[in-house]
Amino acid sequence: MNAPRTHVLLDLDGTISDSSPGIGRSLIHAFTTCGYAAPDDEAIRSMIGPPFELSFPKHGIHVEDIEKVIEVYRLRYDDVGLFENTMYDGVGEMMESLRSDGHTISLATAKPQSTAVRIIEHFGLTDYFARKVGASDTVGEGRRTKGEVITHALHLLGVSPHDRIALDHVIMVGDRDHDVEGAHLNTIDCIGVGWGFGSVEELTEAGALTIVEHPHEVAGAIGAAYRSDLS
Repeated sequence: MNAPRTHVLLDLDGTISDSSPGIGRSLIHAFTTCGYAAPDDEAIRSMIGPPFELSFPKHGIHVEDIEKVIEVYRLRYDDVGLFENTMYDGVGEMMESLRSDGHTISLATAKPQSTAVRIIEHFGLTDYFARKVGASDTVGEGRRTKGEVITHALHLLGVSPHDRIALDHVIMVGDRDHDVEGAHLNTIDCIGVGWGFGSVEELTEAGALTIVEHPHEVAGAIGAAYRSDLS
């Protein structure tokens, strides 16, 4: 049964903005300051999006050093790196289209919430969002994964995890497999975007409902794409 979308959850990094310069420079600073080899471009790209607690061990960071590396990263990123960031062409128009279509728009990012709010303010997008939800600011506590972020966003929006009809009206939009997986854990669909840090193959294998290649296609995809067989 077709269910028109009323609520749209948007990812930040790789969906709204290209944050790779600031994240990359801050990661290199953190790794080298803490005695590790600087990550290359491919490694940096793979670490953009998921919580660092999950990605750092894959790139040689010892478990006991994760919190220290994150702290050093944040010191540079929160001061300089978050502004080494560019909003993708067409995102402003995308936001206006979503609002004009009557959607309730919320931010759902695995980036620490306080940092995400500063970035949204920097781009002048604050007024578009009914809710701005990120990961908990304290490492290792509260919301960490994308699934947990989406769960909290749905709670703030008053959408019950047990109300299948209400969930039919919500959709996630993001660029990485963890956006899709986090959405599915909450029994909602996800539209993948092809201009971010994930590949089409990654999004397809994760089960994205559809994939769009430009921000101007998002509003149409939300209107046209209906719920897949999630349960």
